[in-house]
Amino acid sequence: MNRMVLSAQLLERGVVRYTPAGLPVIDCRLQHESTVTEDGLPRRISLEIKALAIGSIARPMSALMLGQTALYGGFLASARNGRGLLFHIIELTPGALALPTSVLPPSSDSRPTAVGQT
Repeated sequence: MNRMVLSAQLLERGVVRYTPAGLPVIDCRLQHESTVTEDGLPRRISLEIKALAIGSIARPMSALMLGQTALYGGFLASARNGRGLLFHIIELTPGALALPTSVLPPSSDSRPTAVGQT
């Protein structure tokens, strides 16, 4: 499964362009900052990612203000030049700061085991 959900600020947004099929496309850059728990320890995360909104999601994407925080849903794909990843946005919730609890996986104290371990 290739699914990504990210709370991020809109850092840059290009002008609307169109595919040969006439679909609107917006290229943008998102910035995410948070603290997560990794192996029981807090870890500060700060990243920027290139993103793309194609089709009907381009309209709400064009309405966002630079610096506005939103919850973005989509998938990852290779960039057209084959260098790096590109986040394809297919869902957008403006103003959302975090995932609703219904989206979060259930918490568990058990740790996954490596393949072949029992």
